[in-house]
Amino acid sequence: MRRFEKYLLLGLLIYLAYSCKHTYDPPKLPFSTRILVVSGLINVGQDVPTSISLSRAQSLSDTNLYTPELGASVSLEQQNGPTYILQSQDGGNYLIDHLNLDPSYLYRLNITTSDGVKYNSDFVPAKKAPAIDSLTWEQDKDVTIYVYTHDPTNSTIYYRWDYTETWNYMSNIQTPWGIVGRHIFAKDSLTQTDSCWRTSNSTDIILGSSQALSNDVISHQPVTTIPQNDEKISKRYSILVRQYALTKDAYQFHQILFRNTEQTGSLYDPQPSQLSTNLHCLTNPDQPVIGFVSASSVEEKRIFIKHQQVNDWVYPGVTIDCTPVFTFQDPNDFTIFDYPDTTYGPYYFQSGGGMVVVKRSCTDCKYWGGTNVKPSFWND
Repeated sequence: MRRFEKYLLLGLLIYLAYSCKHTYDPPKLPFSTRILVVSGLINVGQDVPTSISLSRAQSLSDTNLYTPELGASVSLEQQNGPTYILQSQDGGNYLIDHLNLDPSYLYRLNITTSDGVKYNSDFVPAKKAPAIDSLTWEQDKDVTIYVYTHDPTNSTIYYRWDYTETWNYMSNIQTPWGIVGRHIFAKDSLTQTDSCWRTSNSTDIILGSSQALSNDVISHQPVTTIPQNDEKISKRYSILVRQYALTKDAYQFHQILFRNTEQTGSLYDPQPSQLSTNLHCLTNPDQPVIGFVSASSVEEKRIFIKHQQVNDWVYPGVTIDCTPVFTFQDPNDFTIFDYPDTTYGPYYFQSGGGMVVVKRSCTDCKYWGGTNVKPSFWND
């Protein structure tokens, strides 16, 4: 779950590099600055994956804040029970799929890095996240998404959320014609480039607690805000929100992480704090490690927002030159594209053998980072 790594690392770097909001040169550290960073969640749902991400914090002078930790051995251990081996994936990710963990047990992670250094976490209790009651949205120029939930047993208290956004957007210009090499063809539903989808994962730390309330209820909790006229609601937008239950210690860890990374900026903001962790280096107890291992089930809910549902939302499209150009077409074979500039493609044909061309980036939505394959959950 690499979306948390930048916060973990920034929290450490801020703590090491700043004091009372003035810059100074930190002293040499008594340990390697290639500190192991562990992020992820032990998922105690039914037939679900558990994914753990390992990386390394770099020196303060390095512009790359982290690099993936490859070649490690990672296992998930049930107290007085079996051990499950996670398989190495790309980018420092370690995964085991289709687990059915008993939430009545305690669990921990065991890690051996490629250089033989051993780490483990404390055994942690498994928390059951209650269902998300509803997701709603409100518009006051911008659009804000809110989550509502409650635990009738009054036992969750501490919550965390993250999300995945997916939105449908259009190319600047729509055309029924495609091009491969010098060959013009009529696009179909599989080859169309007018409509694309882009996906983004959250990078925010979103926490909530009912500790001060008589009932375990979370109401009108903001999840994210979409700025007015943003591309995300230029056509249709969807958000999948995931909800986790935290222990008090895990909640406090994420609170400090939030303060260290998102609320520092003025003399009146909370000052950087040192992160506590439930991870330990067994080979060298003085070697720090960043992260906090939690175990929880995960609850999800998705909503859609159409462009027609929001007010005063005008997305101008990508700012590029889409001036059409007239050119003569080969009268013997209209499927041959012989315009000399290959950055252009067909727009439409004119009677008498003429054709209008335009830059391909204007007619191909994939140029802007999305895919023309409709997601399986997308219901028009």
